Amino acid sequence: MSVNLPAEDPLIRMQRDLKRAKGKNLKDIKWGMVIDIAKCIGCHACTIACVAENKLPPGVVYRVVLEEETGTYPSVGRRFVPRPCVHCQNPPCVKVCPVTATYKNEQGVVVVNYNRCIGCRYCLVACPYAARTSDFGEWYTNKTPEAPEKLVSRKTASGYESRPAAEYGKKWPDRGQGSPIGNARKCHFCLHRLSVGMLPACVTTCVGRATIFGDRTDPQSLVHEQIGSPRVFRLKEELGTQPSVYYLK
Repeated sequence: MSVNLPAEDPLIRMQRDLKRAKGKNLKDIKWGMVIDIAKCIGCHACTIACVAENKLPPGVVYRVVLEEETGTYPSVGRRFVPRPCVHCQNPPCVKVCPVTATYKNEQGVVVVNYNRCIGCRYCLVACPYAARTSDFGEWYTNKTPEAPEKLVSRKTASGYESRPAAEYGKKWPDRGQGSPIGNARKCHFCLHRLSVGMLPACVTTCVGRATIFGDRTDPQSLVHEQIGSPRVFRLKEELGTQPSVYYLK
């Protein structure tokens, strides 16, 4: 066995951490994420997994991967920075919501109550991380021609696209019948997966194991260990938002 390989896949440890967290009271859990930029290869697998998991329409992306050129010519490179909602402990979006549709739950996750949201988009403006988008009810298949003889036509493609998402552990109506259309939308750490003992979709699909997730208050967890690294930093810490998503340089 190569000495460069870990003793076990980090996903296995994170799954154990998740199982241990599930044995605690909900109010005692504080979910957190660490993203190792040095390991991210910019494959966008996390972005695609998130879109598929949450049935996201055009224009709604929960986990973008930002790209940055580093160095000076001719020694240049690229750095990739995945940026989900950073789930601030002091979230500006919560303060500006006029109907309290956006709030922070017991586990420190900033969530949106679709049934309460009025679509004013104040929270989109208030978020300093541009981590929120608005659902305008668009479809990827809007301009797809109907061709019954084809393997994939508008009818077959829209069948998948219209399936209700399982966000927040609920079965939302087919698209075109109300929420979440017209609402602000954002990453929610895949709470519907966590509730059944599964890690967020972006974590399980990260080919480089660059994304670490777990209960940041658990001293035995991998995420707690990574947060203690001397390489750690958070985005825009000077704003005092106290993100729950950390990065490793």
